[in-house]
Amino acid sequence: MTGTADVSTYDVVVIGGGPVGENAAEYAIKGSSRTAAIIEHELVGGECSYWACMPSKGLLGPGAALAAASGLPGAREQLTQPAPDVDAVLRWRDTITHQRDDSSQVDWASGAGIDVIRGHGRIVGEREVAVGNRGERSDGERNLRVVAREAVVIATGSTASVPPIPGLREARPWTSRDATNLVDVPQRMVVLGGGVVACEAVTWLLDLGVRDLTMVIRGDRVLPKAEPFVGEQVAAGLVRRGVDVRFGAQISAVERPDVADTGYGHIHGGPARVTVDEGGGSSVLEVDEILVAAGRAPATGDLGLDVLGLQDSAQAKRPEFSGPLRVDDHMTVPGHLWLYAVGDVNGRVALTHMGKYQGRVAGDVIVARAQGRPLDGSRFSASADRDAIPQVVFTRPEMASVGRTEAQAREDGVDVAIAEADIAVAGSYLVSPDYAGHAKFVIDRSRDVLVGATFVGADTAELVHSATVAVVGEVTIDRLWHAVPSYPTVSEVWLRLLEQLH
Repeated sequence: MTGTADVSTYDVVVIGGGPVGENAAEYAIKGSSRTAAIIEHELVGGECSYWACMPSKGLLGPGAALAAASGLPGAREQLTQPAPDVDAVLRWRDTITHQRDDSSQVDWASGAGIDVIRGHGRIVGEREVAVGNRGERSDGERNLRVVAREAVVIATGSTASVPPIPGLREARPWTSRDATNLVDVPQRMVVLGGGVVACEAVTWLLDLGVRDLTMVIRGDRVLPKAEPFVGEQVAAGLVRRGVDVRFGAQISAVERPDVADTGYGHIHGGPARVTVDEGGGSSVLEVDEILVAAGRAPATGDLGLDVLGLQDSAQAKRPEFSGPLRVDDHMTVPGHLWLYAVGDVNGRVALTHMGKYQGRVAGDVIVARAQGRPLDGSRFSASADRDAIPQVVFTRPEMASVGRTEAQAREDGVDVAIAEADIAVAGSYLVSPDYAGHAKFVIDRSRDVLVGATFVGADTAELVHSATVAVVGEVTIDRLWHAVPSYPTVSEVWLRLLEQLH
């Protein structure tokens, strides 16, 4: 560092201004005179607001609405076109993301008593963070130091992983940021991956007019962490829409001689030739764009963790290094009671709502420690991010789940009982006469409680919170028998499942 740095002091300093960091800062000072600052090198609101959850659901919504209408007599006859208006969908996406303008998020922070500091934060000592000029990383001149009286919270999220396939990085493939901020709609695409990002992106890309789309999946199913029937039904839905789904396949090489740096969501140059290996042979696809949806890695590079002995110097000097920052259930980094890590960065679970939950836990713990109070009570310890994680995948059909799958429960030594059934009730018929869905409960027989639930089908996203309450509350199956589902709704499937156990 050259020159003398300015020094600012706060009670709590958060590195990372996404919803997870915002939650941690807010809960750490809410209703008090204590102070907090968020250090953010991109946009306040983070990945979820501008490049992930919010724009992706905005892109998925119009197609889902048309699909729902096309399934109902009296509505489908009035549809003038089977696909969304692309320009209108992209304008709606831009409305949701405020054209990647974070001024409203900054206003929220100010109203909550949180200062926003623009720049890249890097730990340089105990409770001390150096801030580089905005847009710079560790090579930038440090012009500000921020000191925390009580706690530093790391909430830097995760970054998209690009596998080391020959020619892939040089071809400038799309990552999830490009897919959610697309400007040009390619006609021919290959998607690498079969997880949540891949399946949702393929869904809206089809809606917007991609006509030739291939998914290259190393494993034998999509959404491999879910119950097997989920992958079967989601893959079948994609195949019905014309997707070429290739299991047991991998990209071995990419050639793209004409590459352009065109920014988020634009086609990054001329056609690419993609070699796909599968079943002992290979084929070459010519595509307009490649989407890499092959997972994400915790963003722990260049955070100064080597100063604390949490990474060695060689790793810390590699900005691309992305190992998780391990924490205990108080969200504290062991050996450093002042340091917390919440959200994707700690590697526990990569879902925004669970990261926000961790942020609330961390904020409450910070307050209790500052006041010298014992960490008594469940609110000071994160537990739901292990065995009660809810998730919705907004494909068609939709998937919603919470807790353990049958395989996970058996691996954990649970005495498992199963109830499962097709979703074929009065409520589902009213959603569509052609409704197709399936549901499954995983029960701990020894305790007579629900430990996992999975639903596939239209409108199942709204079923998962009731299952989450049952799992977290450890409500017995005997008591659930008295939780009567409203008629006629899709939730009637609860009764069909409970009848198998009653």
